Amino acid sequence: MENTKNNSISSIIIGISIIVCTIIFSVVFYSSRYSSDSLTVTGSASMQVVSDNAKFTGEFTRIAKVSVLGTGYSQIANDLTKVKAFLKTQGIDDKDITISTVSMYENYNYDKNYQTEKEYILRQQVEISSKDIDKITSLAQSAQQLINQGVIFSVNPVEYYYSKLPDVRVNLLSDAIKDAMARANKMAESTGKKVGNLKSASSGVVQVLPSNSLEISDYGTYDTSKINKNIMVTVKASFGMK
Repeated sequence: MENTKNNSISSIIIGISIIVCTIIFSVVFYSSRYSSDSLTVTGSASMQVVSDNAKFTGEFTRIAKVSVLGTGYSQIANDLTKVKAFLKTQGIDDKDITISTVSMYENYNYDKNYQTEKEYILRQQVEISSKDIDKITSLAQSAQQLINQGVIFSVNPVEYYYSKLPDVRVNLLSDAIKDAMARANKMAESTGKKVGNLKSASSGVVQVLPSNSLEISDYGTYDTSKINKNIMVTVKASFGMK
């Protein structure tokens, strides 16, 4: 009786194993068949543009001992007057200028053998955004005039932007899908099949690069160092085959 019972259990296990194997084979078969009836390719499109907005940032500083901190603030105020006058001579509109409040940081001296009263760095920043690219570029190149007037002024690299990027991206996505279809047709020629309808499509990140640059990033990039830019998008598209 015991042997009969064991044989029955073994038969049940074998039967279940056969059913599971049949299901797995069917899934693999139909998945393979489905994948052979589709083709996934990547298409791309790019466009050359010229920046239509520029941002200039600079800052002026003073160092003052704690005992004469008021004098340091007076110097910063005098510097600001010179900065505003300079910007006016450069034709910069007041509406394009943003001036920060004065910030103060302790000027640490890490030499333990050097004993003196505390010093503070007073800093004020000026930011200018304008659609006049040439004016902003010229402004950055003329900042030496402030230094000649005794203002401790430093300038950051001018940043160049393109304001119509969202519109360009939409148009480029359409062109990238067309490029993907053209690539799919080329690949399908060797199989004797034809490309059917678009099944799915997903866009990649936007790359805003300097002209003639190929330094793309997996997370996308937005170069602000150059006036002339190359906007590029990619699309991963899946097409049916017939």
